[in-house]
Amino acid sequence: MPELLIKNASHVLTMDDGRREMAGADIRLKDGVIVEIGEGLETTGEVVLAKGCVVTPGLVNTHHHLYQTLTRAVPGGQDALLFGWLQTLYPIWSRFGPEEMFVSAQVGIAELMLSGCTLTSDHLYLFPNGSTLDDTIHAAAEIGMRFQPTRGAMSIGESDGGLPPDMLVEREEDILNDAIRLVDRFHDAKEGSMCRVGIAPCSPFSVSRDLMRDAAILARDKGVMLHTHLAENDEDIAYSLEKFGCRPGQYAEDLGWTGDDVWHAHCVKLDGQEIDLFARSRTGVAHCPCSNCRLGSGIAPVRDLRDAGVKVGLGVDGSASNDAGNLVLEARQSMLLQRVSRGADAMSAREALEIATRGGAEVLGRPDCGQIAVGKRADLAIWDVTGLESAGSWDPAALLLAGPVQVRDLFIEGRQTVRSGHVTTVDMPRVIERQNVLARTLAS
Repeated sequence: MPELLIKNASHVLTMDDGRREMAGADIRLKDGVIVEIGEGLETTGEVVLAKGCVVTPGLVNTHHHLYQTLTRAVPGGQDALLFGWLQTLYPIWSRFGPEEMFVSAQVGIAELMLSGCTLTSDHLYLFPNGSTLDDTIHAAAEIGMRFQPTRGAMSIGESDGGLPPDMLVEREEDILNDAIRLVDRFHDAKEGSMCRVGIAPCSPFSVSRDLMRDAAILARDKGVMLHTHLAENDEDIAYSLEKFGCRPGQYAEDLGWTGDDVWHAHCVKLDGQEIDLFARSRTGVAHCPCSNCRLGSGIAPVRDLRDAGVKVGLGVDGSASNDAGNLVLEARQSMLLQRVSRGADAMSAREALEIATRGGAEVLGRPDCGQIAVGKRADLAIWDVTGLESAGSWDPAALLLAGPVQVRDLFIEGRQTVRSGHVTTVDMPRVIERQNVLARTLAS
């Protein structure tokens, strides 16, 4: 990949081990890696001027359902709690196919890119009408996102006491076999990998105890990560107590779902013992503040999690429960909610930005990402702070307080995927047009 120099950035927030902040700095990129940081650097390649801009590591999204960009603001689900919301949307999602999965993934990824995201996970747990995880993997590769897709699953339908309709569940043997196929075909464990596959049964209320246990055994045999939803709201806790006779944290631990290779989405209702368990076991959490607000699930105990030493990253969650996929706004919301629940000094803008970058990379097992340091991957976001949103701001690094909320430029593995606020890698007007046609067809 050609060499590139980001020149004269007004402010660089490195999120490196020393949390250094630099003024008037240059950053040289080569072969997908940051190779030099300093002043007065030179290059034989392209120069990107960054005067008047703040440069941050690329943001990391630890939980998404990309397919849901086709079902934003669906009537009937807008004001429902989690279980009712799912029951409204399951029949709509059952009409998806491969094209819906591909196009919705590109729309969701483009939205993330414009908000500064350079690495995203995705939790796809339903595969109607011939769709597969391959559809989203190909979509991410084409648009240029560093991708951590997870093979989700649902195996307990309504007739067996589960939440999803029977038409969306799969045989557990088929689920595990397809997970093996996907890992063998697409998973790349090398440093700098653009695609790492995880295994992710949807939730304790949509798969069996056996599948949860077998998925954990398979993931460790294959050396891949595990992901699911956990302790999202009061309904979730009540279900766990009634069906399993224990809280979600104990259920997870009993089935092998704690450890450095596991991260759970939401965790709004974890209690003190569960927080201590996650800290001891190095289990990660994907905090999804906007979705938790939208569904009335509550405020996750992020301050307690961080103070205990639990790894915490941010997730936009699916667009059907968030309606938007802007990761920098998610970071702002996280900061504000902790202040609402714990006081104005509960979380600073810089800490929230750290959770959105380095924190997310740690949750996803990517120490090569999430910070600006020599030897780390060349995943960088450039934010123009000369505009209206930042006018009058005394702190050029206070992006989460004063904006902007969209990047000027974005680099993933040293490749420029956003230039002057526009995605460069696909024909976005065409993609948006097709997405709207598909959404209208689903609605009709």
